Amino acid sequence: MSVPSSLELPEPSQAMLRAARALQRRPERKETGKFLVEGRQAVREALGMPGVVEAVYFRWSAAMDNADLVEATKVAGVPYFGVSEQNLATMTDTVTPQGVVAVAKDIDVPLADVVGEGTKLVVICAQVRDPGNAGTVIRCADAFGADAVILSSDSVEVYNPKTVRASVGSLFHLPIVVGVDLAEAIAACRDAGMQIYATDGAAGTDLTDLTADLGKPTAWVMGNESWGLPVEHLAMADRTVAVPIYGKAESLNLATAAAVCLYASASAQRASD
Repeated sequence: MSVPSSLELPEPSQAMLRAARALQRRPERKETGKFLVEGRQAVREALGMPGVVEAVYFRWSAAMDNADLVEATKVAGVPYFGVSEQNLATMTDTVTPQGVVAVAKDIDVPLADVVGEGTKLVVICAQVRDPGNAGTVIRCADAFGADAVILSSDSVEVYNPKTVRASVGSLFHLPIVVGVDLAEAIAACRDAGMQIYATDGAAGTDLTDLTADLGKPTAWVMGNESWGLPVEHLAMADRTVAVPIYGKAESLNLATAAAVCLYASASAQRASD
């Protein structure tokens, strides 16, 4: 791909800027079915999904540093614009914006479209409220080849800008299901022939006890960052599982525990194929 020696970026209208800024607020995201994507990697991955990106905004002072991404935007047939540092800052809640922000259309999919015969690895986030954790779980699920991530109806919004940033583009690599009841998600996975494992630091079974079972199709249920999974949610699982800790750390955070569990399942499944 050729990179231009100079860039001419058109300016957006004030109406376009206002519409993009508004997407920092959840009601506007919900009403319009659109959200903001910030950063080179995330925008590049979003452009890889045809029809998802509506427009890309580049900060003038960072345009040449992003010349390859400008060219990729052109190739994708997506409108692109140059904006001032002040205008770009109004589209993001980060202290030091990365210089590029895109407006994208919602990409979540129905539960029935992703869970069925042949589904091997899913992570279900139940009452996960921290956007950074949710985004990192999505990134881990992508890294370890999960078939989907499901966010329960009482979890953080997947289109929260912090969630999108924390996924570092993985949001665009695997199916994301949102807004479903936990019991419904678990039932769908079980109907698809998956075993349901719920993480619980106090469980009598730890991950190393499951060597013979980890190769089977599995849905991992991860609970809230502060209080984990309540008793009634743990009761929905086939087994509760603890991640063994050999050092002095009191516990692992949600995203780290999810990474360990997903890696264990993915490794066992690949070994059994």
